[in-house]
Amino acid sequence: MTARKLKILIVSAEVAPFAKVGGLADVAGALPKALEALGHDVRVAMPAYKMIEDDPRFAVEGLIPHFPVPINDNWCACAWVKTTRIGGNVPVYLIGSDTYFRDATESKKVYSLEPEPYIFFDRAVTEFVPRLRPAWSPDVIHCNDWQTGLIPPYLDAFYSSHPTWSETARVFTIHNLAYQGDFDRGILQLAGLPERFFTYDRLEFYGKMSFMKGGLVFSQLANTVSETYAKEIQTPEYGWNLEGLLQYLDGQGRLTGIVNGIDFAEYDPATDPRIPAKFSADDVSGKAMCKKALQKECGLPASARAAVIGIISRLADQKGFDLIEASATRLLDLPIQLVILGTGAKHYEMRFQELVKQYPAKVKAAIGFDADLAQRIYAGCDMFLMPSRFEPCGLGQLMSLRYGTIPIVRATGGLADTIEDFDASGKGTGFVFQEYSAEALFSAVDRAVKAFQDKDSWRALVDRAMRADFSWGNSARHYIDLYHRALSAARIACAA
Repeated sequence: MTARKLKILIVSAEVAPFAKVGGLADVAGALPKALEALGHDVRVAMPAYKMIEDDPRFAVEGLIPHFPVPINDNWCACAWVKTTRIGGNVPVYLIGSDTYFRDATESKKVYSLEPEPYIFFDRAVTEFVPRLRPAWSPDVIHCNDWQTGLIPPYLDAFYSSHPTWSETARVFTIHNLAYQGDFDRGILQLAGLPERFFTYDRLEFYGKMSFMKGGLVFSQLANTVSETYAKEIQTPEYGWNLEGLLQYLDGQGRLTGIVNGIDFAEYDPATDPRIPAKFSADDVSGKAMCKKALQKECGLPASARAAVIGIISRLADQKGFDLIEASATRLLDLPIQLVILGTGAKHYEMRFQELVKQYPAKVKAAIGFDADLAQRIYAGCDMFLMPSRFEPCGLGQLMSLRYGTIPIVRATGGLADTIEDFDASGKGTGFVFQEYSAEALFSAVDRAVKAFQDKDSWRALVDRAMRADFSWGNSARHYIDLYHRALSAARIACAA
């Protein structure tokens, strides 16, 4: 029996291509298209950043000119909604006001560090969606990360018998547990939520109020973006003090892991207009041309024998840059060239700039972010380095597989779930190390560089990598199963 088609509302603070800071935007932009391709009725809600309306690429139209958003006894905001689309078919609701999200002129200014904009946005979502009736109302609302974490508590507090929301299932996804949206207790009153919600089993979190905890507690089901990360966050090392709650949810069958995918249509080396030569698993000859072009662009000697290793990342301890720094001299004694693209901690930015001066024929560091250069790095490198301390899913290793660039990763989170360690007998898609140490990192890179010298074996490895299927279609089917289970839980709760 075929499962019925669902009406799904996905809510996120960032959605590619409209506003992007990290991997959440890629998920929120690609998953709706994959769900729509499976026949489901999908809509997206996000803040109305001014930069979206100002961008001529996006056809933004007005939908609702104004409506009240009652937040607390002293705060009733006025909101409005405009629309655009993803992929030509999926409606995107841009929820805004004249106060919030209006000075975001570039992606790095998307997120606010203050709670008020997300209090407004979350309550506005709960007030806006009923205005779509009777034409549309969601079977499932899928909230993502702490910025949307107050939507489930709002629904529980004020809309439990509302005709739009009473039977809507709530799903909450953790993309990175390290960012939880914890604020002083007074924010509970500012958000207009009942005082009874400030308890250890609801929103209270070590004396503060946690948006992330609200999303987890008040949703039928929660998930994170890889199976391994779903296990890791139940430990003190990775749980950020929420491990007890997450263990409880797992014990109730309310926590799971679904690995992210990537958009195979957008990230296709056979058609990608951003790379200098096209190639595919069936004809990989263009990859050598991409490597040569990247070396020239980066001012590195043109050498087919040198293994070019790419890094595209936020420069932070989480991403393993302390290991890279500790092993840099030994790594650069190997026959490699290193191309880094990213920005972050000033210490690491300065260190890589120093390495460029010390090793001008071996290192190129582009501080900042350039989406087109990122694609040229994926296409032109031989290997891709991700030695993360923790990594909920990771998209870089999936991009690199797609472009035949072999990942070197630490076995954590989604990296452990998506990369199989190389075996000279003909297995594996990358090089995986376990221990979080500079020595283990160096050993993995050294092993990869030695394997690179065997061209036949390397060509087979590249072929396996490029044929690995981490498209969104498979992940989307897992989300549909999650949504149906959430709906069953919501019906049971309503009947109780």
